Amino acid sequence: MKRIHIGARHDWQQKAETAGFKFHTMYGEPYWDEETVYEFSLEQVENDIEDPSTELHAMCREAAAHVIASEELMERLAIPRAHWDLVARSWSDDEPELYGRFDLVYDGTGPAKMIEYNADTPTSLFESASFQWSWLEDMLDRGRLPADTDQFNGTFEALTARFAEIFPPSTDIHFTAFESLLEDYSTVEMLAYAARAADMGAHFVDVAQIGLTETGQFADADSRVIGALFKLYPWEDMLRDDFADHLAGARCQFLEPAWKAVVSNKGILPVLWQLFEGHPNLLPAFFADDLEAATPALSRAQEALHRGTVFKPLFSREGSSITIQEGGRTTEEAKDRAYADHPMIAQAYAPMPVFDGFRPVIGSWIVGRSCVGMGLREDRARITQDLSRFKPHYIRA
Repeated sequence: MKRIHIGARHDWQQKAETAGFKFHTMYGEPYWDEETVYEFSLEQVENDIEDPSTELHAMCREAAAHVIASEELMERLAIPRAHWDLVARSWSDDEPELYGRFDLVYDGTGPAKMIEYNADTPTSLFESASFQWSWLEDMLDRGRLPADTDQFNGTFEALTARFAEIFPPSTDIHFTAFESLLEDYSTVEMLAYAARAADMGAHFVDVAQIGLTETGQFADADSRVIGALFKLYPWEDMLRDDFADHLAGARCQFLEPAWKAVVSNKGILPVLWQLFEGHPNLLPAFFADDLEAATPALSRAQEALHRGTVFKPLFSREGSSITIQEGGRTTEEAKDRAYADHPMIAQAYAPMPVFDGFRPVIGSWIVGRSCVGMGLREDRARITQDLSRFKPHYIRA
């Protein structure tokens, strides 16, 4: 794994605009950055990222079953009691999942470590699945990369195939997000494009425009009943909204399904450690309230936690309210504290590799139950945030 100075294309901004990549630059700073890129070997991708991510997803499903069967854990993950049946029925009915993104720490030499799983509303999809691939094709066409250079990026094709697995042909699917949030809108637009490629009907509706019919079903701004809905709107908010009581009876198939409220919750991290303690791709993790407990598992993890502990809320976005402590003192803290009042988990800190002063995080994409691609973001800070830069990658022959 290397960070290579390759030089940006002179017309990359024009190409981004043409592709509909409207947020390539934010607040005067580039979000997409191709001046330097990351190089991997095929062995690193297959053995250290792809296969472990697929295994991690299977472990998360096992952990979800464990949580849903436990009233104590459902409480600890702050799943609203009024909707436990909705979540449990979603799991027992094996409601299909579409996609997710693991965030991994990896330096090219050892097992990748799972930081968290964005299993419900992951973004950075357009830049990872589409624009990153067009960058590779363009660089190959211009002779700036060897002809046998590849990229770990089967995400779009896998999404198209997955839509065809989930829905009968010609199913109408609604896609919702807040249209004013460009990254969110581009994510659902990308997913709608994949759905159309699978011969589905795709209709966008802004979250705020969804209403209820007299029979308790959801409908869009044109009064069309919503029978299938992809929502870039997290379950932790949906289960607490005014319309939450209508979810169970809406006769609507949701993507992601309600059981993803468990897997996308940071509380899944201590559950994973409880079930798979010592797994090479996991970091020791505990509910913060349990850090004073005298348990064997905590005793075995004390040395790692003393070196560094990351405190994370059960629910958070873009690094919000995360704190890093080392040797018992706070050494880094996210400025955004919007989720600071939520229950916390404590995870052993895994130092990120540093390339030219930047720290990359690998996002490995899961579609269905398999890892199908990846994208990278980097920052000088140790907490990846909303303005951390997206970096393309390639696989050397």
